[in-house]
Amino acid sequence: MISADTKDALARELPDERHCRDSLLAGLCVYGSIDGHFVTHRNAVARLFWSLLEERKVHAIETRAPTRLQRLPTFAVRLPQRLRAMPPKPVRKCDRLIEVRAAFLACGSLAAGARGYHLEFVVRDEGVAARLTWMLRSNGAAAKEMHRKGRAVLYLKDFDAIAELLTRIGAFAAVLRLEDVRALRETKNRIHRLVNTEAANLQRSAQAGAQQRRVIEFLQSAYGLSRLTPPLREVAELRLRHPDESLAELGRRCNPPIGKPSVSSRLGALTRLADNLRGKQGSAKAAR
Repeated sequence: MISADTKDALARELPDERHCRDSLLAGLCVYGSIDGHFVTHRNAVARLFWSLLEERKVHAIETRAPTRLQRLPTFAVRLPQRLRAMPPKPVRKCDRLIEVRAAFLACGSLAAGARGYHLEFVVRDEGVAARLTWMLRSNGAAAKEMHRKGRAVLYLKDFDAIAELLTRIGAFAAVLRLEDVRALRETKNRIHRLVNTEAANLQRSAQAGAQQRRVIEFLQSAYGLSRLTPPLREVAELRLRHPDESLAELGRRCNPPIGKPSVSSRLGALTRLADNLRGKQGSAKAAR
């Protein structure tokens, strides 16, 4: 949808200078011609091409019904003979930018899906691909090339490179939409990271709490909590009564309240005491 909207918006904007309009028409012919016709799936792009022609009265827009493979309708305009040859590369920088705009209108697509951002141009042969590669590089965009179903495909995947190129060719609304998509995606990723971190912290806290309970239950049966010092007994009893609470929450329940490091220190002392008792029990069994 973002690709179609971007093309429709660009198709409504005609360059002010005559040489830029000529470059736009020539570029549409270079990148959108098939069998002597300019062909597109966007009605707005077809109307743009038709409006740039001098021979509008004898070159009407032809609407072709969708096929089984191409479910969208196709719009075609027969090329005048003078526009069928490959034009020379534009000299002016603005004309080169206009040709890149024409390439996007004729054979480009833009997507911002789950796999990232993707701007591509599908051209009919290697000669046209080489020309478009030169045009893109002259405007600061280094596109990569691959082949799909026998056709050359030039593409960009870096967000900043895509946004800069779209800005240069005047697709400002598309850049704003991409920025919205990126901001939303980054917010979702940040939330996911926070949720995952919190879940991991809760899991670690639960595992630590369970281990602390086992230690205290061992001390209760093998030593007796009443024999503990008041600070250690207080923390031990609180852990048994509140197995799911964090160390900070246990510390707030103490009288007087203490901090998380103090609670951790007292639980550590209980663990060391339990280890000593287990060691003594093991030695006694070995002596027998």
